[in-house]
Amino acid sequence: MPNTISTTPASVNARATENTQRRFLYAVTALGLGAFAIGTGEFAMMGLLPEVAKDLAVSIPETGHVVSAYAFGVVIGAPMFAVLTASWPRRTLLIALILLFAAGNFAGTLTTDFLSLNIVRFIAGLPHGAYFGVATLVAANMVAPQKRATAVGLVILGLTSSTLLGVPVATWLGQAWGWRAAYIFVAALAVLSSVAVYFAVLGVAATKNANPRNELGALANKQVWLTLGVGAVGFGGMFAVFSYIKPILTEVTKLSPGIIPLTLSLFGIGMVVGSILGARLADKNLLRSIAGLLLWNALVLGGVSFAMTYTISAIIWVFLLGTLVAVGPALQIRLMDVAGEAQTLAAALNHSSFNVANALGAWLGGMVITMGYGWTSTGWLGALLALGGLAVFGLSIKK
Repeated sequence: MPNTISTTPASVNARATENTQRRFLYAVTALGLGAFAIGTGEFAMMGLLPEVAKDLAVSIPETGHVVSAYAFGVVIGAPMFAVLTASWPRRTLLIALILLFAAGNFAGTLTTDFLSLNIVRFIAGLPHGAYFGVATLVAANMVAPQKRATAVGLVILGLTSSTLLGVPVATWLGQAWGWRAAYIFVAALAVLSSVAVYFAVLGVAATKNANPRNELGALANKQVWLTLGVGAVGFGGMFAVFSYIKPILTEVTKLSPGIIPLTLSLFGIGMVVGSILGARLADKNLLRSIAGLLLWNALVLGGVSFAMTYTISAIIWVFLLGTLVAVGPALQIRLMDVAGEAQTLAAALNHSSFNVANALGAWLGGMVITMGYGWTSTGWLGALLALGGLAVFGLSIKK
């Protein structure tokens, strides 16, 4: 008997399911590569501030303004692109955003003065929030409703894994060949991801009824603002501690400077683990997951002042601090649920809120340290911010 290919309904359905799963895998890998490039570009500068300061003849604290310029670009660019490009096909928009990011990073390598570098870092930050917003929407719409958070988590995994792989490589390149080499690497990653998106993200139209007017409608939605407030306040706790983690480990834990990079790699591992577990929890019960994960944030942050006193517990706590990002996928899905027709703007604003959390946490953390409460006082501050986020969340579900 000659071999025949089964064409029964069951086999046809099985092949269709396999093709759908393969298409999703290709798409989420391409989207995650873009997230990896953006994460590398965002965080690498923090490890290269001394090199930039020396090259451009400015102080290291002043060079920190470059980080702020990028964050400001994220906050401004997320709503701007979400509104102006609401009706664009998703693949076209994603490619345009990642190429703008690549151009901003490459332009940074051509700058010779501090003002120009700040300007191009601002430009590089503009597409950040919109890219993540659109990428997570595309991923979430490719799976069943009960698996949306897992899909979003896979895209965000590209961002978190950049702290483990992309940032160390970029930092090594910047220290060995000059900081500009790091951003040539970032730009190349971004261009590569644009090619991957072109081939892997197929036939994805804009959200139904997507237009600037409907997107702007999110700004009149109290639930959108409250959910963004959960992220801006609740997530600030992690940044209040992590912004000062190096001096905490050297001054409080008394770790040798040589072991700090290895210790901080545990933070990246924690971020990866947190993204995966947080997404799975959110798929099981979204609202309980948000509340539970904010409580987890408060507990971990509240333990900083005790844990950082001893070497073993401090190393464990660095890992646990990374897991605090677990609430990210859940908040992204919550925004999609409350945004109505303004899906793109709401999803993009999520990353603006995280950058607000970054700025807020670092600023408040610096204040309590300057007031003389000590390096680990940032943990108590962080716990209060996490509980503040929980209070905002409680207010949102009562309305």
